[in-house]
Amino acid sequence: MKRIMIIGQAGAGKSTFARHLGEKTALPVIHIDLIHWKSNWIERTGAEKDILCAQVHARETWIFEGGRSANWDERLHRADTLIWLDFPLWLRCWRVLKRTIRYYGRTRPDLPPGCPERFSPAFYKWIWDTRHSLQALMERTFDTAPKSKNRIHLTTPKAVRAYLDSL
Repeated sequence: MKRIMIIGQAGAGKSTFARHLGEKTALPVIHIDLIHWKSNWIERTGAEKDILCAQVHARETWIFEGGRSANWDERLHRADTLIWLDFPLWLRCWRVLKRTIRYYGRTRPDLPPGCPERFSPAFYKWIWDTRHSLQALMERTFDTAPKSKNRIHLTTPKAVRAYLDSL
């Protein structure tokens, strides 16, 4: 494994999983939130995000977790491994709530400086509103990934632990 693409909906644990995977493999970890946001919760333009994603894709090695589905075809083309963290809505919402409480007022390690964690009803609404469309997108991405790619579909926290322990 040299280039690993991790997908999953909000609260699936992509950032945490990527950090653990990076520790196990010594591959550099890239969090999409560092590309999506600038300090002080300022969102980058789509063009800026595209350039930054392309720079990551061009690297020899990486673990790239997260969204920006507009670039998934390019990312998947470069990746040798696709990992889908696929958990139920209730678990993901619980994890987002725990994360908010844990980091409230402080910046998480996967965000740029100056982006303190906050409670955002709009974010929970987005999680709810996109639960079906993003699930379908991830399922389609996973199912249509070339058979030459190592595809790993993890659907329980136990399966995630077992996968990491197997490395």
